[in-house]
Parts: sequence; structure tokens; C-alpha cells
Amino acid sequence: MKYILKLFFIFLVSFTSVNIYAEKNIQFVINTTKGNIIIKTYPNKAPITVKNFENYVNKGFYNDTIFHRVIDGFMIQGGGFTKDMSQKQTDSPIKNEADNGLKNEKYSIAMARTSIPDSATSQFFINVNNNNFLDFPG
Repeated sequence: MKYILKLFFIFLVSFTSVNIYAEKNIQFVINTTKGNIIIKTYPNKAPITVKNFENYVNKGFYNDTIFHRVIDGFMIQGGGFTKDMSQKQTDSPIKNEADNGLKNEKYSIAMARTSIPDSATSQFFINVNNNNFLDFPG
């Protein structure tokens, strides 16, 4: 998995919803040209964010998208562009739920947004390092 996350090139992504478990965590599989990444979500801590992500997955939005931003030692970002760098049309932005106690630890996933707190739509990033400077202050 480390190898997948440290790649310095763009690769195609598609998603599969795996299952809803008894503890109500939802898992997704990111299928890439270099292997799979398992994403575990926490709907009890970020219900709006998880539902938003699930909606995009279920309608096939992420199919044939790319990781368009890869920064060594920091993160990989995807969920908004096709392989020809066309930006995809998104749903409305969601409320920021960063005050839920979850941290930007190595291999965690978070929603990408602008400087406006409630601006996240479809883009996400996977931390490839502990990025506590991104954690909600408090």
C-alpha cells in the first residue's frame, strides 16, 4: 500500500461500495491501475461527509477519475478530474464536519476544500504522512 500512495504519476480510479457493517462503518474500495486501496469511513463522526462520498460512489462519479495532485510526503488528491484533466460537475458543497475529533493521520482520508470551510464537494485526499497541522483546532 505504501508503494501505491507514494507514486509520482497520475492513475485511473474507480470505486466500489463494499458493505455496511454492524458497527455502521462503510468501506469502499478504490480500484487503481496500481492496485486497490480500502477506505473505511465513520458515519457516526461525519455523517454528512460519508453520505456525500457514498452518493458519489453509488452514481459512478469517481469511475475513470484520477489522482491529479500528488505531493511526496504529504498527500494524494483525487475525485474531481478525468484523465484528460477535465473537471467533473459536482453536487452542492457540504457542511464541514472537521470538528469531529478525527485526525489527519497517515493513510487517513479527508475531503478537499477551498479556504471556505463549507466548500467540499467530491474531491478527497489521502494523507501519506501524519499531517496534524491540518487537524481541526480544539
